[in-house]
This record gives sequence, C-alpha cells and structure tokens, in this order.
Amino acid sequence: MKKVVCSRATLLYFFLIFALACLQAEAQRCQPSGRLRGKKPPRGKCNTENDSECCVQGKSYVTYKCSPPVSARTKAILTLNSFRKGGDGGCPSYCDNRYHSDNTPVVALSTGWFKNKRRCLHNITITANGHKVKAMVVDECDSTMGCDEEHDYQPPCPNNHVDASEAVWKALKVPKSKWGWMDVVWSDA
Repeated sequence: MKKVVCSRATLLYFFLIFALACLQAEAQRCQPSGRLRGKKPPRGKCNTENDSECCVQGKSYVTYKCSPPVSARTKAILTLNSFRKGGDGGCPSYCDNRYHSDNTPVVALSTGWFKNKRRCLHNITITANGHKVKAMVVDECDSTMGCDEEHDYQPPCPNNHVDASEAVWKALKVPKSKWGWMDVVWSDA
C-alpha cells in the first residue's frame, strides 16, 4: 500500500481554497437579516404618493443588511419616488440633506447597494426599455428599518430596489401609465 504524505503547505492550500469558495458562495446570496413588526401610522402621517405603501399594524416585514452582488448588469426593480419636499421620499436626501426636483435624475438604492453612503453623489447607469440613463445616488432605500416617522411610516425597502425620480422614468421612455415598478439593470457609471 502506498503511503500519501500531505505537507502543511498542501493542507493550508486546500483550506484556503475551501474558505474562498465558501466566501464566494456567501457573497452570491443575500439572506434576510431579520423582521420587524408593523405599527399603524398616525392619522395622515403616511404619504401614499406614487402608490407608496403604509405599514400595517402587526404585519411582519422582512429586513436586509445586504443586496445582491453588483455587476456590470445588476438586476433590480425600479420604483417611482419623489425626492421633492412633501414627496413620498419623506425627509431630505441622506447624502446631501437636500430635496431634489422630480425633473432631476436621482435615485435611492437599497441598503446593501448604498454601501453606507459610499455611493453617495456617484452616478449609476440604469438600462431598461431599450434606453439608458445616468442618475445620481442621493439617498438610501432603507432595507433594515421602517414603519416609523423617520421612514414616513412605510415598510422596509426590499434589498433589490432602485427608487427613481420621474426624470429617470421619462429618460427611459416609459409611458406614464406604466410608471411604478419595472425590471431594470444598473451598473456604476
């Protein structure tokens, strides 16, 4: 019988390959990080502009600290949001503490993609409907919290959303009757 001898270097090599494979597999999936229980918004406090939802008392909402991996063609759901004062975005934008006109191509990204403000004021390219548009990241679509005053009594954002101003929808030549939700791809510009 032939005796097989493994050196420490060989064992270390296989351990590192295994560890890297595990890390890569972990990076490919984004599991929910928790849940939060919905609270009924105070009367008149939830802005339903652009079909925004209000939290429902007792409903369980999934939260995420991560988003799917970013690539040259990251799949996302484009939603309509108003970043103007009084719009359904609620507070001023997180990146610059300002409101933005509906005619300016700006977006909010789900928490994982927002990267703790690292994408603030950077442009992304959104592709859909045979068109492309560059939009500036000005806000976070919070996937970790919601159903409170700070989040305009709206549920946590899913982990794959790009909330976009009217200007983005117009640039993508989407008929106004179809504004709201749409599959898109995006990348850093």
